[in-house]
Amino acid sequence: MVEIPTKTRNFCIIAHIDHGKTTLSDRLLESTETIDRRNMKEQLLDSMDLERERGITIKSHPVTLIYRAPDGETYTLNLIDTPGHVDFAYEVSRSLAACEGALLLVDAAQGIEAQTVANAHLAIAQKLTVIPVINKIDLPNANVELVERQLEEILAIPREEAVHASAKNGIGVPEILNAILERIPGPRWADYPGMRVLIFDCIYDSYKGVICFVRVFSGSLKRGSEVMMMSDRVRTEVKEVGLFSPAMKTASELKSGSVGYLVTGIKDLAEIKIGDTITSWADPASEMLPGYQEVRPMVFAGIYPIDSSDYEKLKNSMAKLRLNDSAFLYQNETSAALGFGFRCGFLGLLHMEIVTERIRREYDLDIISTYPSVVYKVRLNDGREIEVDNPVQMPEPTEIESTAEPVIRATLHVPTDNVGDMLSLISEKRGHCDHTETLDESRIILHCKLPLNEILVDFADRLKSITRGYGSMDYELAGYETSDLIKLDILVNGEMIDAFSSIVHRNKAEYRGRALCEKLREILPRQMFRIAIQAAVGGKVVARETVGSFRKDVTAKCYGGDITRKRKLLEKQKEGKKRMKQFGKVSIPQDAFVNILKTGN
Repeated sequence: MVEIPTKTRNFCIIAHIDHGKTTLSDRLLESTETIDRRNMKEQLLDSMDLERERGITIKSHPVTLIYRAPDGETYTLNLIDTPGHVDFAYEVSRSLAACEGALLLVDAAQGIEAQTVANAHLAIAQKLTVIPVINKIDLPNANVELVERQLEEILAIPREEAVHASAKNGIGVPEILNAILERIPGPRWADYPGMRVLIFDCIYDSYKGVICFVRVFSGSLKRGSEVMMMSDRVRTEVKEVGLFSPAMKTASELKSGSVGYLVTGIKDLAEIKIGDTITSWADPASEMLPGYQEVRPMVFAGIYPIDSSDYEKLKNSMAKLRLNDSAFLYQNETSAALGFGFRCGFLGLLHMEIVTERIRREYDLDIISTYPSVVYKVRLNDGREIEVDNPVQMPEPTEIESTAEPVIRATLHVPTDNVGDMLSLISEKRGHCDHTETLDESRIILHCKLPLNEILVDFADRLKSITRGYGSMDYELAGYETSDLIKLDILVNGEMIDAFSSIVHRNKAEYRGRALCEKLREILPRQMFRIAIQAAVGGKVVARETVGSFRKDVTAKCYGGDITRKRKLLEKQKEGKKRMKQFGKVSIPQDAFVNILKTGN
């Protein structure tokens, strides 16, 4: 007889960025007395320095709460705090797969934002019970009535289901806990005859090896039992199991419905896959748990160590980071200018920024990242189609029949007063607005199509600037569209510098080339001869700047006498500089690469 856990609830908190998810997690930890008040601090589940500095959640954080209900019964609540930024949607999908319910948090002052809608749809698609929570009701500009109307009109959730709360002041927390017990069902698939355990996250420990964060759907995990990874049939022994409270705490076993961690002693990072199912080696399950969709990176950039001797250290660091972040991909790459490094794939620009910063901090490495690009599809004259994620791989213009770039379908929530400026920005970025939708009397939704390459660097910043921080964006990939794309090369003293190459639209080549040349002219140190900095498309130069040369005063010793003596010395110097330019090589210092790539030009 399979025991069905009836007093366990598994749920996560989903919301737009900065709507109070982590603060609500803190109040739930306090209310259930999981953490002593003396050990309590703000953003307790945000363990990374980066998360605390930026005030955002980057990684999912599981924690087990023991709650004594008013009726005297004791319940186990497994909570997973999730990120809110669009770049970390894959983290949200992982959390949802390990839960039966979700608290959908909406800021009473901001209303429903782009990522609120996207996360709600993710939860509904996975058939989770969604409990709407209207947070920050104590703010002076809170408009609860408006948010309730938005819940009904946009998400089709009855306003009666909403719980009113203020996570900061603890208002409504008991009502949220009661709603979790009453509305969220007990663990699903617990009656399956075999053991099935889902891996929803991993970290690497230098002593214990790979530590898997798991949700037990059926069966139980005990120390010493033999288990198997179902995707590649890797066999291993369970060394340790435990719960998060929120620190790791060893337990005797993890039963059906539990969320905890598993130590197997596996040291090879390639043997563990996020989304895999663990089962018993002696009596394996016949089918895996429904896994995640394959995560495909949307943005690519090169990452290189500033000191070439750090290459192996960088390689090992990336392997460990990849285990903890399944959306991050990398492969070896060599650059004539930067040496040995890696071509890395990310979900977005914030994801890229966070990964590079984590490499610098967690693994103490000095690295440089190249200008971000996306994956282009290039059709050649012989009928073949290739994918290009690095400008260096771009074929010659004479070999190309057509090029296609990825486009996104974006949903922009903006104040009504800023619609004109936003439409100008969309047009500048080669996009167009399909249709608009009125959210309420002060806000409007723009449904747009934009090339992914155009939103990489400054689109989000300009959106926030135009809307004074009130605008928000969510996007999804909408396929590929044919476009007039070309490779822009930067030549220094006639030599192409591959680190500065990029793929741009033909109409923007001259502007971008000029901006890069001007920046390089400011950064490059002067030599004894003049240096030409050129931006070229194919064989045609579209922009040029010149770095002036040092000039020795060869006429200093001439005083008086005929002017022809001075002219003779100057002509001799001129001939010498010509020869020097012909044979001289311009060595671009490492900090020049760092400076130009940091500027985002």
